[in-house]
Amino acid sequence: MEIQLPVKKEQDAAVFWREYEARYGEKVLVSTLGRYIAGWDCYDLPFWGLLIATSGGFRVHAFPHEGWLEALSRVSSGGAPPGEKTIFIPQDCILSADLYAEHSWWKKFFFNRPPLLRIRYRNAAGAVMELTAETDAKGPQLLEALNVRGC
Repeated sequence: MEIQLPVKKEQDAAVFWREYEARYGEKVLVSTLGRYIAGWDCYDLPFWGLLIATSGGFRVHAFPHEGWLEALSRVSSGGAPPGEKTIFIPQDCILSADLYAEHSWWKKFFFNRPPLLRIRYRNAAGAVMELTAETDAKGPQLLEALNVRGC
């Protein structure tokens, strides 16, 4: 008798992005991995997620995840499982965007940090805010997608 184990189907990236675009009703222009640092009232701690330039604006989207140690700690303390974290800045609220990367070779060698994406925007109350996130090598394409739309 042969035992059949359930097969975990890997979701194709193209299918994921089609479903994402359908869910939000916006075309994804550029996406990259990044880490939100600061600049949004609801989140005071940094977290990893996708940085996404869409036809409607800019999104930071973190999907729920936890390691086995966090899960064990959460279960023993009775905490709630992690949930999705999303940030959305509509296109018409974005004032400017820039990317800061260290150019000094000795600072790169001793203090290597990823490029910082900074987006100035108006929040719902009309105040000017600045969102800061670390980005990977696709940071310039993300910045270009944000600036092409008239930031």
